Formats: sequence, structure tokens, C-alpha cells
Amino acid sequence: MTAEADAPGPAPLVIGSVAYTPNVVTIWEGLRDYFASTTTPIDFVLYSNYGRLVDSLVAGHVDIAWNTNLAYVRTVAQTGGACRALASRDTDLVFRTVFVSRAGAGLDGIGAVRGRRLALGSRDSAQAAILPVHFLREAGIDDGEVEYLRIDSDVGKHGDTGRSELDALRAVLDDRADAAAIGVNTWESIARGDIMAGALEAFWTSPEYSHCTFTAMPALTDDRAEAWVANLMAMDWEDPAHREILELEGLRAWVPPDLDGYAGLFAAVEEQGIPARW
Repeated sequence: MTAEADAPGPAPLVIGSVAYTPNVVTIWEGLRDYFASTTTPIDFVLYSNYGRLVDSLVAGHVDIAWNTNLAYVRTVAQTGGACRALASRDTDLVFRTVFVSRAGAGLDGIGAVRGRRLALGSRDSAQAAILPVHFLREAGIDDGEVEYLRIDSDVGKHGDTGRSELDALRAVLDDRADAAAIGVNTWESIARGDIMAGALEAFWTSPEYSHCTFTAMPALTDDRAEAWVANLMAMDWEDPAHREILELEGLRAWVPPDLDGYAGLFAAVEEQGIPARW
């Protein structure tokens, strides 16, 4: 056997992610298997919350973090903009917030929440708490004109579990709120009839904004980052082995991030005084 054959391969890149649901393990084991056959093998570390994930990325304990939009904004704040976004899901570039009410309530447009009760998800959920308040303020609706019902049932996971959104919807059905702010994924489940079929209707949908993105620090060289991103984006929906992973992660293709899509969240975090660390 030659010395070249004996030489070890490249050290795996360590990816950090948050375990917000049991199938996260399945997803990352699948990704690890996929990357094992590429020039950029990986291993992964799972965290219980995004605060610890961001801290670990900044401290250099992981090479890349799979961040929500709020985790990315906080990483930018903690690093003075030194971090960089590497890649997102195609579905991350078209994320939206949806306001829903009981079916037949007659609400129409964002202004319909003026003088009403609006249920919000966990305080660290961009789609169900932070951005809804921002969108209302942009529409000229002051905080005092809306009675907020805040439901902090999955703090630390940035709304990824969807639990606080379901709790907000339950508040609407129980007449503790007139409307709820939820992410588009939850609304699509309702529209398909997967949950609460026929009980709710949408009356306002936000402009599109960016959601999750892989984030790295400058310690990850451009060569390694670019090679990893190229291999990530080579995952093909038409390949059944790839599709199984892509479906679980909720995408058809990995794409470059849309940094302009975070502008609203940067503004919301500043105007609402949301700290860089929580």
C-alpha cells in the first residue's frame, strides 16, 4: 500500500444544529452519510437551543452553524459582522408571516387587528412574534392599539417546534384572542387540512423574507467553505437518496442566501431592543 493511500482524508467539518424535533437526528445522519462521499466530510453536534449554538460558533467549537434568521442576526451582532452566511434552503428565501382568525370572522387586511387581541408565539420566534410586531408598526399600528397575547411555549428554539404557534391558534379557537400570527409553514399545514381543518382562515400575509442560513466564522477558510457549499448544492432532488433528506429538511434545493431578506429582522431587533444574547 502506498503512502498516498495511507494518508488520512480531510478532517470533517463540524456542523452545529438545534435538536428541535426527533427527526433532526435522522436528517443529520443522512447528511453525514452524503458528505462522507465528497471532498468535505462532516460531523455534527446537536444543541438544545440557539443561544448555545451561536455561542459555540463564535467560540470556534463548530465550523458552521445551521441558524434561524434570528440566530444569524444575533451572530452578526456578536461578531461585528465578521461572520458570513453560506447557504439556505430554497424555501428560506420566500418565508412569510400569516395572520389568521376563526373562519367567518370577517377580518381583512393587516389593519383589521387594530383594537383586537392578537396571539403571538414565543418571544424569540421571528415569524410569530418579532416580525409581526414590526409589520404592524410599519403599517402605522401602534402597540397600544393591539392587545398582545404572548405565548412563550418553546423559548430557545426560535419557534422551530411550531408549538407556540399551535398554542396561539388554540387561543383563537378558545376565544382568548381574535387572531394569531404564525409562520407560513404552519399555515400551509392548515390549508392542506393537516391540522384544524376548516376552523381558521388567513386574512393577511406578509412580504417575503429570509429564514434559515448556514453561518460560518472567518476561521473557516474560503477554500473549505466554497468546497463544502458546492457539495451541499450538488444534492439533487431527482436522486432518491438525496430527496429523502431534502424532504425531511423541507426543501427541493440548496441555494445562496438572500441577505437583503434579513433587513426587516435587523430593523425589528433594533427597534424592539432584542439583545444580541438571550
